[in-house]
Amino acid sequence: MAKLYTRDTQAIFWNNNTSAIQRMLDYDYTIQRKKPSVAAIVAPTSSNKFEKFFYGPDEIMIPSFKTTAAAKAAQPQADVFLNFASFRTAYDVTMEALDIGGFSSMMITAEGIPERLARHMNAYARAKNVTIIGPATVGAIVPGAFKIANIGGTIENIVQSKLHRAGSCGLVTRSGGLFNELSNIIAINADGIAEGVAIGGDRFVGSVFIDNMLRMQENPEVKYMILLGEVGGTEEYKVIEAVKSGKITKPVIAWCIGTIAKYYDSGVQFGHAGASANGEMETAAYKNKAMAEAGIHVPASFNDLPLMIKEVFTSLNLPAIPEPAMSLCPSVRKSKEFICTISDDRGDEATYAGFPISSLATPETGKGIGDVVSLLWFKKQYPKWATDFIETVIKTVADHGPAVSGAHNAKVTARAGKSVVESLVTGLLTIGPRFGGAIDGAAEYFKYADDNKLTPAEFLNHMKKEGVPIPGIGHRIKSLKNPDLRVKGLMDYAAAHFPSTPLLDYARTVEQLTTSKKENLILNVDGTIGILMVDMWRALGYSEEDINEFISSGTLNSFFILGRTIGFIGHVLDEKRLAMPMYRHPMSDILYDVQVAEKI
Repeated sequence: MAKLYTRDTQAIFWNNNTSAIQRMLDYDYTIQRKKPSVAAIVAPTSSNKFEKFFYGPDEIMIPSFKTTAAAKAAQPQADVFLNFASFRTAYDVTMEALDIGGFSSMMITAEGIPERLARHMNAYARAKNVTIIGPATVGAIVPGAFKIANIGGTIENIVQSKLHRAGSCGLVTRSGGLFNELSNIIAINADGIAEGVAIGGDRFVGSVFIDNMLRMQENPEVKYMILLGEVGGTEEYKVIEAVKSGKITKPVIAWCIGTIAKYYDSGVQFGHAGASANGEMETAAYKNKAMAEAGIHVPASFNDLPLMIKEVFTSLNLPAIPEPAMSLCPSVRKSKEFICTISDDRGDEATYAGFPISSLATPETGKGIGDVVSLLWFKKQYPKWATDFIETVIKTVADHGPAVSGAHNAKVTARAGKSVVESLVTGLLTIGPRFGGAIDGAAEYFKYADDNKLTPAEFLNHMKKEGVPIPGIGHRIKSLKNPDLRVKGLMDYAAAHFPSTPLLDYARTVEQLTTSKKENLILNVDGTIGILMVDMWRALGYSEEDINEFISSGTLNSFFILGRTIGFIGHVLDEKRLAMPMYRHPMSDILYDVQVAEKI
């Protein structure tokens, strides 16, 4: 992996750290990336399906998931894992992500992960060829391509430090704060950095200096490297050996901070957990001397570092880097109150899920109501057999005569002089568990039985224990001897056009058992629709989780609502066309049982 990140790199962000994510997106917008660098958020305690963030002046939605596995399954292209968990859970979160796989690098911000766990985690990642940045880090950056969270600071500081586009230097430090400082020094005295990594301040970090510098050696955009080490540890000696052996041939500038430690009588730890010398070799002065002897450019002091950077950079005689176009993030941004993901009316012509209305509306387009429903309800282009089935359902449930409660209510309201919309609403308000709701219930319960591989007898016993009549089974008028032709039509269509109907096949075996007890306990039209909808979605490749969500959200009942609206409007218009008078229910059809009120 010669380059840590590219302009196409995307990450999964564990823990919804909104400010860090927004900084990543502001950077993306500034450097004019085509797609945001954050593909998904893992927020185990959140019930949100997405989080809103600004992308320049506009807002975007980043999907949110409860688990890393779900996020990775939904965004398989995201190969960077940004772990913002606390030190108590960072190890477990990282190990889980390593087991899931598909990540080329991971960053861990937590400081203070127990050293035993950190060493095991790092070894496990190395065995899986995953680059770990951290623990205790602010991350890494490939200017002009991808940056992790807060590294580089604000957008103003990033542009001032030339981190908005690739320079020539490969920068590796332990410290995140000094990384930002060095980026600015390099921008003033050279042309910026091509790749930078703050490896982290804990004693045991995943990728050490040599890992990153060997990668930078292979990166053609890196012309020279700067290493900022510190007192404590011996990782700098691996770099010395690489320079001596010729593994690193590019110029290296290096300095270990903490030279002041020699003026103290006892060992001193400088900020980071790993910044404490346990022997002369781990002191900053000793390491600086060893690096200079190996031919590495080592200044006399940190104050002399800028001049040495300028000298080395000038000696390379590199061509000037042109400044790329940038976008400016507005200072004031207003969040949107509503979100729409199905249609867009901002252009010359409104669109349904990206399709202009003119491409769907007229007969010559070959598109029907089923196509419009699939676009506006599901944001998918369904095949013809599925859209034709949707239309078959709508036509089948459009009306069932004036006696049913919904049509009755609509007719009574129309006769009271109310408008079409008022009359329609009174009919629609009757739709629920006892009228139309069996579609949802049939899909839910039959799917549950099929998912759990219950036999018909076990299913009946389960429903009996639940104290719930089986939705979709039974009809007041229709029976085995007097079959419902609507049901037959739906089943015939499915047999001819569906790839398979496993749930319907299961429901038919249940029907055999129920009708053996009573002839009218047949699979009714609501049940047939609900069950075939599940078969349709399965054939279309939806996950069981998606189908369960359709059922729980009332999607199935929506087909009944849409279809029956046609019939209700017909009844309302019929009443108005006939100029029917105000309706009063006949007293002969009412059982009166009025007792004298008891005196309290």
